[in-house]
Amino acid sequence: MNKILSTIAAVAAFAATGCTSYEIDMPENPNPPVIGNEVSSNVIYQANPRFFGDNECLHGLSDQLSRIANMDCDILWIMPIYETGELNGIGSPYCIRNFTAVNPRYGTLSDVKALVENAHSKGMKVMLDWVANHTAWDCPWITEHPDWYVKDAQGNIVSPSGWSDVAQLDFSNSGLREAMKNAMFYWVDQVQIDGYRCDYADGVPGDFWSDVISSLRSSHPDFMMLAETASPSYYDYGFDMIYDWNCAPTLSSVFNGGKPVEAVKEAQDALAKVPDGKSILRYVFNHDVAAENNVAKMYGTPEGARAAYVVASMLNGTPMIYSSMDVEGLSGKLSFFDYRKLDFSISLSNEYKAINSAFKSSSEVRRGQLQDFSNSSVVCFTRSIPGHSLLVAVNTTGSTQTIKTPITLAGSVMNDVINNKEVTVPVTIDLEPYGYNIIMN
Repeated sequence: MNKILSTIAAVAAFAATGCTSYEIDMPENPNPPVIGNEVSSNVIYQANPRFFGDNECLHGLSDQLSRIANMDCDILWIMPIYETGELNGIGSPYCIRNFTAVNPRYGTLSDVKALVENAHSKGMKVMLDWVANHTAWDCPWITEHPDWYVKDAQGNIVSPSGWSDVAQLDFSNSGLREAMKNAMFYWVDQVQIDGYRCDYADGVPGDFWSDVISSLRSSHPDFMMLAETASPSYYDYGFDMIYDWNCAPTLSSVFNGGKPVEAVKEAQDALAKVPDGKSILRYVFNHDVAAENNVAKMYGTPEGARAAYVVASMLNGTPMIYSSMDVEGLSGKLSFFDYRKLDFSISLSNEYKAINSAFKSSSEVRRGQLQDFSNSSVVCFTRSIPGHSLLVAVNTTGSTQTIKTPITLAGSVMNDVINNKEVTVPVTIDLEPYGYNIIMN
């Protein structure tokens, strides 16, 4: 676990040092705190079933739900559980042969029901991954309804650009739209899921999403919809959340010698797109990022990944943990095509629990005005609402760093929300390599 505040005698040091020792210019008459839009207090756990067993993957995932729920995760996003294709296939779970059948290597429909019931009993909602843009080449629709597919000038069904293992669907066909909509309702009706994460949402017409979301919410008003897109226009179609695709690459740059202020700026730019009542997904790893990068080095070290998660979550949006972040000793690229049962770490799970608990407990204060105090090595910012302040400081390097506390907080008594103890805020904060502080009053 990263260590928290320096044991400097704060009040005495503050009196001896005086305001003139501060390198940070503070405004003489700072603006009064402003309470902004409501912010998210939900945490998503993205589960790749293939990381939970070589067979009967859903049983393996269900066995881990107590640990996942205990990490203060509210929403379980399960990557595609459907029967996959073999013709031209490369093993991708996003190559769907049958939208209403379970991959037999994962389990059965009864297993899906049991998994959802188990998650609900632990207070978690369940979101399935939906792939509307394409099908496998051996999907029955290919022969039964060839008019449901996009064709080239010679009348041949085509693949989406770059994905030769799948066939492109044509949403100008009303029959396809109805079949896709019915397939989505199947999982709602059969297993009572709570939402969908929609893969490559940009590949499907917006009016289809508007129609299906309206229909889903007519009977399930709180149904959740996450679009894999960075386009704010998808909020207008009814989606609750879109992606902050710049979050992970920006944080990777920061944790590999970049400027910490860029992490704050990126988050603020992303949040500026988000209407009140909506959110944006922020993460350090998802299945694509982990498959394309060395997971042990993307943020400097494995410890850096946890510190980066603190930045991703505490700068608002909806944070997400990808199954594998809670495993020790992983390195290299993690293909999400592979069946690879992982050994999940209680120690790492407890660390993420502490971070997620800090994220949740600070939701009201995170609505307040942000002030950036980052230096060349530390992401440091405050948020304030009348009567309450939040200070977050994260070391982005592999060496010990010191940052000066914002003058308005030095010497005050606050709560270290990671260790759940009262502290007197020192004049300077010492941070161990990739260490972080989250304090609040």
